[in-house]
Amino acid sequence: MITFVGLGLWDAKDISIRGLEAVKKADRVYAEFYTSKLSAEIGDLEREFGRGIEILERKDLEEESWKIVNEGAEKNLVILVPGDPMIATTHSSLMVEAKRKGVDVKIIHNASIISAVAGVTGLHAYRFGKTATVSYPHRNVISKTPLDVVKQNLSINAHTLLLLDLNPDPMTIPEAVDILEKIDDGVLNHFAVGVARVGGNSFVVCDNFYSLRDHAFGDPPHAVVVLGRTVHITEYEFLREFASAPESLSEIVE
Repeated sequence: MITFVGLGLWDAKDISIRGLEAVKKADRVYAEFYTSKLSAEIGDLEREFGRGIEILERKDLEEESWKIVNEGAEKNLVILVPGDPMIATTHSSLMVEAKRKGVDVKIIHNASIISAVAGVTGLHAYRFGKTATVSYPHRNVISKTPLDVVKQNLSINAHTLLLLDLNPDPMTIPEAVDILEKIDDGVLNHFAVGVARVGGNSFVVCDNFYSLRDHAFGDPPHAVVVLGRTVHITEYEFLREFASAPESLSEIVE
């Protein structure tokens, strides 16, 4: 059996009781940190869980995923994943492969930035549209996907969660703003919310997208929410109280 266990948002103590029980019963425990990261190091997890943990690389769950599937046919494996395990499509693909080969697969869910961002910003969960990732330029080419997704979401008056690249190092909000500024055609000159370290010592600020780089967000992980064309009065009130939103945000209250 292969059991995917979500580690939650912050450190070794965010694992669920059910997840910890699965870890303790496993024949072998793996972890991957390329789809998301925690503040905790691998040694912290091993001490907290009382188990040795082997780190998986991307190729282990993609090109060479058959090795994990074959091992899961013989042993009880646990794969630890920061956040919620099934947010990454890599993991759902491995589940499909395992199922086709007759290997049992189980998921033990946990919180992820996808679900927690609504709570920490006060934005209504059903008001979010598609999510996009701001990537580092590749060969000096900047992906326009985040900009395109923001435009699509604005067309239906939805908020946009922008995740920030983790490799080779976690991207910061000022870096993301600088990157997107190079390709922006004006759509990002709008209100946005910057969030840092959700699930831990979080920090949240609402401001114009370009003004976010002037705030001291501290250490990553960071993320940004570009607001829809309008916000509900309760969203506005929350952002004023908990995210230092400017009074001018009232101009887009519906």
